[in-house]
Amino acid sequence: MTGDAQRTYWLTTACRVRREDQSLVVERPDGSNVHIPVTDIRDLVALAPVDVNTAAVSLLARHGIALHLLDHYGNYAGQLAPADGMCAGEVVRRQVATAEKPEAALAVARELVLAAAHNVRWAFDTSLLAESLATLERSVQSASTSPELMAAEGTFRRASWSLLDEELPSWLRLHGRSRRPPRNAGNAFISFANGIVYSRALTALRLTPLHSGIGFLHATMARHRHTLALDLAEPFKPLFAERLLRRAAHQRSLREADFETDVAAASLSATGRKRVVEMVRDELAQTVYHRRLRRRVSYEGLIRLEALKLVRLCLEGEPYKAFRAWW
Repeated sequence: MTGDAQRTYWLTTACRVRREDQSLVVERPDGSNVHIPVTDIRDLVALAPVDVNTAAVSLLARHGIALHLLDHYGNYAGQLAPADGMCAGEVVRRQVATAEKPEAALAVARELVLAAAHNVRWAFDTSLLAESLATLERSVQSASTSPELMAAEGTFRRASWSLLDEELPSWLRLHGRSRRPPRNAGNAFISFANGIVYSRALTALRLTPLHSGIGFLHATMARHRHTLALDLAEPFKPLFAERLLRRAAHQRSLREADFETDVAAASLSATGRKRVVEMVRDELAQTVYHRRLRRRVSYEGLIRLEALKLVRLCLEGEPYKAFRAWW
């Protein structure tokens, strides 16, 4: 288990979480306990089996702290969180009104798709995606529904994944994107990283008065309760999934032993989970100079700033310009 400067705590090994006064105690199989004052915690992310009792849940709820749960394959499985968060009735009403205006919702959805594609190309640092990106831009402008946008994005992503495979060792190649479960090691890495980014998006939204279930691009995906979190995560996933996988391949910082693979599914091993969590955690803490704010902002801070853009969209009608990496 590790904690970062932003007070997110990552539970990477099986453990028991209980309450002791105004602290949480994390009990690990090796007998070493970790005491965490509740005031030190923004949220927790469980990437391994966690046994948590009602007293601990009550303490977390009282302080507005979420416990995010990822399953064996890195898919987001759910959260233990206070029911109300910071949602405000007037803001949610305006959020609904914005989402129900077809042109307004489509404008946001287009921005998300284009920004995500820009960030994929930036992460790959190549001109080889220029033609695919130009095709996507034309398709985005002609699309009239979110499913059409996501279909166009899917075509672009398939081209980018094929390009990524050329830089990966054979055992880490994607051979197309697969989920639930991932078919191979490369897909297991991407699913795991995406699950973490999704948890960061949810935490960012909980710090706003928005409702995480009212989205724009992913609004038609009824099986997801938090469609706005999917939207918010969209531009950031390439920074932590494809980009880090590409970097890990170049630096040879991943090994086949970091994955568990059988005929139809693959997942990270216990060691692999710790290794990838460390990669993503360190990346979230990296800072860049923000030109408008005139100060350095962490990658996690950029996600929170993006959530505030959505607040301004709903409250003030400020046109939404999705995050594009500029450095």
